[in-house]
This record gives sequence, structure tokens and C-alpha cells, in this order.
Amino acid sequence: MKVVHTDNAPKAIGPYSQGIVVNNLFYSSGQIPLKADGELLNGDVKKQTHQVFQNLKAVLAEAGASLETVVKATVFIKNMDEFQQINEVYGEYFHTHKPARSCVEVARLPKDVLVEIEVIALVK
Repeated sequence: MKVVHTDNAPKAIGPYSQGIVVNNLFYSSGQIPLKADGELLNGDVKKQTHQVFQNLKAVLAEAGASLETVVKATVFIKNMDEFQQINEVYGEYFHTHKPARSCVEVARLPKDVLVEIEVIALVK
């Protein structure tokens, strides 16, 4: 088991790691729209979703994986009415490769953000 840490994504804000590699699989912690310096990105759900993907790309790269090796994504959203906007941004990152996905509306997310995404990916 290998703990993944990169300064190119926000530090964990609690007792967890950015991700873990076990055998050839990477499990990310949920990424929210914090910038790498820990500052919260304010903005609409599209802007927040783009920041989440920047964070995912950083932890995936550190783990030896990429968006192209993601096998499963779980998307947590504050308001299901914004699903289409999130899905539009999601499709910009997963346009040819389409991993399995779950999407759920939740009552509240850390720091009251609008979206959080976690992934499982194959390590190259």
C-alpha cells in the first residue's frame, strides 16, 4: 500500500490522505473545489467542477494514473437541478473514455461546496 501526496492538489483537511494505491488500483479521496494552496474556489457549479478535475488530475498523476485509466467515478452534488451543468463539464474530461459512474445528491458537502468527486483508477 502506498499513500499518495502531491502539492499540486489541496492538502487533506482531516485525518485522511489524498489517495491510496493498493496493488494496481488508485483510490482517491473526494476532491472538492479547493485550489492547491487550500483556498476555496468561489464560483458557479461549472467553475467548481473544473477545479475538482484539476485536483483529480494532480492526484492521479502522482499515483501513476490518469483520467484515461479511471474505472469508476462517484459524483456528489448539492443540487440535482445542477446535474446537467456538472455533466457538461464532466464530459469535457471524459469525452472518449467513459468510466462507470454514480451520482448522488447530498444534503451538504465539506465547506458547503457544490460538488465533490472521487475516483478509482488503474495505475500504469
